[in-house]
Amino acid sequence: MRQFKTLYPNSFTFPALLFYSVFFVLPTLLGFYFAFTNWNTENLTNWSTIKFTGLDNFTYLFQDEDFMLALKNTLVFAVVTSFFKLLFGLLLALGLNQPLYSRNYLRSIFYVPAVISITVIGLLFSAIFNMEGIVNQLLNAIGLEQLAINWLGDERTAFSIVNLLEIWKWSGFTMIIFLSGLQAIPKDYYEAAMIDGASTLRRFFSITLPMLMPALTINVTLNLIGGFKVFDQVYVLTNGQSGTEVINTQVFRAFSNGLYGRSSAMALTLFIFIAVIAISVNSFLRKKEVEM
Repeated sequence: MRQFKTLYPNSFTFPALLFYSVFFVLPTLLGFYFAFTNWNTENLTNWSTIKFTGLDNFTYLFQDEDFMLALKNTLVFAVVTSFFKLLFGLLLALGLNQPLYSRNYLRSIFYVPAVISITVIGLLFSAIFNMEGIVNQLLNAIGLEQLAINWLGDERTAFSIVNLLEIWKWSGFTMIIFLSGLQAIPKDYYEAAMIDGASTLRRFFSITLPMLMPALTINVTLNLIGGFKVFDQVYVLTNGQSGTEVINTQVFRAFSNGLYGRSSAMALTLFIFIAVIAISVNSFLRKKEVEM
């Protein structure tokens, strides 16, 4: 009877576990293996001709200028967008945690971009920044037509606009996590600090910031992982052109060209970068939580 009580509820997890294993775990493990092979369109239907090539795919990647540019862009995108999403998210959370009459409406407004489809946002940004877009129309209207350029087709500006889209879309989501952290801070701490004569800045660094460390850890980890996984934003706005290539667009392009082993090597490289950086940052911030 005791065995039945244990097996019966566990049996309900078996279909989900089987589905997860077949459609996620197994393909992931196969992808890791194929990263070390010469798998391509020529041996797609005859797996017996697929050969283990060791680190050849990785050696090629780190000697390829296009991949190194994509790697640099991915790193820059992850760091820059994470910083500004954290900054704007924190500022919005601090502002909308005040007893404002319209704060619930404002919270909803700032959060809305996070739930809008990236395709819709991409079309919106394209309409704003293309040659006939709103930005250029405004520049022409105020007599600065010499500054009107194809913002998404110019290497000087295209990548910055991709970053801007990411920051605009996810700052509201970051704000929500910070808000939940702020609302969990007991008001007694602030009242005691005010009685002691602590300034607003002092209260922020002595109470708010230390108590927000768990929320900060979550936000930093999620934003860095999301930044390294960037694909949709680049694909929708520029299709990886104009110096905006990132690792996932390289993976997509290599796979589309039938270079399955090489695209798997790119994906594995990205996985390793994400795992190492996310675990390191998370561990560092967790220690800060304990210290504070």
